[in-house]
Amino acid sequence: MAREDRYGLPISTTSDEAASAYREGIDLMLAGWTGATDAQERAIAADPDFALPHIARARLHAFYQQGDLARQKAAAAREFVARRGTERERSHVETLALAIEGRLPEALASTLKHVDAWPRDAVVLSLPLGAFGLFAFSGMADHDRARHELCERVAAHYGEDWWFLTMSGWAMTENGDVARGRRVTERGFALRRENAHAAHAVLHAMFEDGSIDEADRLVDAWIPSYDRAGILHGHILWHQALGALEHGDAARALAIYADVLQPTATQAPPLNVVTDAASLLWRLSAYGHAVPKTLWTEADATAQRLFPKSGLPFADVHMALFAAATQNREALAARLAVIEQRLADGKLPAGPVVPAICRALAAFADEDYRACAGELAPVLGEVVRIGGSHAQRELVEDTFIVALIRSGDLPRARALLDTRLHRRPSLRDARWLAGMG
Repeated sequence: MAREDRYGLPISTTSDEAASAYREGIDLMLAGWTGATDAQERAIAADPDFALPHIARARLHAFYQQGDLARQKAAAAREFVARRGTERERSHVETLALAIEGRLPEALASTLKHVDAWPRDAVVLSLPLGAFGLFAFSGMADHDRARHELCERVAAHYGEDWWFLTMSGWAMTENGDVARGRRVTERGFALRRENAHAAHAVLHAMFEDGSIDEADRLVDAWIPSYDRAGILHGHILWHQALGALEHGDAARALAIYADVLQPTATQAPPLNVVTDAASLLWRLSAYGHAVPKTLWTEADATAQRLFPKSGLPFADVHMALFAAATQNREALAARLAVIEQRLADGKLPAGPVVPAICRALAAFADEDYRACAGELAPVLGEVVRIGGSHAQRELVEDTFIVALIRSGDLPRARALLDTRLHRRPSLRDARWLAGMG
């Protein structure tokens, strides 16, 4: 009897134990839940030549920036699937391997071709989705729309699937259809509460529609069920810290940082470690709250170890936050030189917005607010190209607003705040606007 994954696609193993463990591991991975690694290791132990758990395990390694291990597992998967695998499995393995190897344009092209042929291959479909997916990190200015349109194209193949509802709802939210996105995401969350990606996507919808207190209650009620080792544990509490800042409660935001976000406390993947820490500390400081210098220096030391070289624009921008806040002009200049050279060589798909943000952050840290605003004004519409979510990218716009206020350009600050308040309710924006009279 042929074995299948949960989506009805044949899988090349003769072991019921391996098939069951593989299915369990994929569901846990798609839910951002703990146990995925153990499940795939059980699948490998039950059938060492079964390619799919090897490539799934490689992807889990890649989440945590364990590059050598990820590439080893991907190589093994390629070898096994060549000997025993269907056409779909060979394409599945190759597509994931390209992403693991950092060959992002090739991986995206392979993904779209694969999804056209096998739309119910959820693992491959997951690659371009989310704030850290292939679309988000492609440098495209319309990656939010691209994710939404891809989900719409395959929606008929999924129906009321908890994973697909989660990701398609979030794509709607990020693409501006917040009310519908929230409804769809909440349907997915109701179908599987042990789904960190759903909790996270609902929090994004609540951020966009201004449901700050409701988001706070959701985190308080749900987070006790989620292990601290969960891939999104710290980031979900980062969202709660943003809510605290909406209320001007810096003490609570710093307490959340100390508990789960600072590098000595977190178990998050490296990209989240760096971006969550840098963005929360920067927001605290930009909003006028005191941030102990030791928090910056400790987090910066970790960040320099995790991302010593320029590469991913989203990471580079957050590394610039560290360099600016710690006044490490040498580190920022070195990173900026590499970024500008990549731009000159045509190897920076996100374009000029990346170095412009880095220069602006340096100017802000030097209290040259007019220069900061001057750098950001021409590129605000291009910030989306760095990837991440709207909630994460709003840090750049916040920096611009604060720079306008501190440089005395109140008319432009008022105009931007008015626009933002029409887009989504914000206690902080309302306070800023009231403070300008």
